[in-house]
Amino acid sequence: MTDEPLLKVNDLTVVLDGEKILDDISFEIKKEEVLAVIGPNGSGKTVLLKTLIGLIKPTKGIIEWAPNTEIGYLPQRFQVDRYLPMTVKEFLRLKFDPKKSISAVFREVGLKNELLDESIAHLSSGQLQKVLFAWALINKPGILLFDEPTENIDVVGQESIYKLLHHLQDTLNISLIIVSHDLHVVYRYANRVLCLNKKMLCYGEPHTALTDKILAELYGDHAFFHHHHYDK
Repeated sequence: MTDEPLLKVNDLTVVLDGEKILDDISFEIKKEEVLAVIGPNGSGKTVLLKTLIGLIKPTKGIIEWAPNTEIGYLPQRFQVDRYLPMTVKEFLRLKFDPKKSISAVFREVGLKNELLDESIAHLSSGQLQKVLFAWALINKPGILLFDEPTENIDVVGQESIYKLLHHLQDTLNISLIIVSHDLHVVYRYANRVLCLNKKMLCYGEPHTALTDKILAELYGDHAFFHHHHYDK
């Protein structure tokens, strides 16, 4: 990792329809780092990601990306019509970029080329998620933003997805921002964690930032057991 920030956010505030969704958020992420963003439902996590990539305009504050940063983004719900008469290859060609071949991207996400000719409608949830990862990688991004990448995937599939993310981070030397509710993932994979509940409750290394007090503010007292379990 280098010491140069890939992204710096200072005093970010977002107000939507008169409601303050994010209040005075500041953090940074360096090249090749993994930042986990956690918080309860409605805490502003998705709004944060959308603001970082310009889909939502900040009310106040500064978002500063390093020059020429390519960004890959996978939203929480990627609307793909599972019954569209389209193969995986045809779907990926909608975002064709000469920087990478489709086969090369497929290899990176651990899928076999035979799947390229399959209909999107026939894919399992885990296969579809990996295809969407391939979609996000086509433009050779320096950072990937994932909003709860394992939603609606079974436990075995979730572990496979997070191992893949870790593999991509290691082999492609990219940064990751991952929204997740899974503290195990945060402790295992993240260099830093950002705790949100509309305002910033913590920011730092997971083992020092995620105190019992912070977790209680985020999730209530029931978070203590999980915190102590993962901290072993």
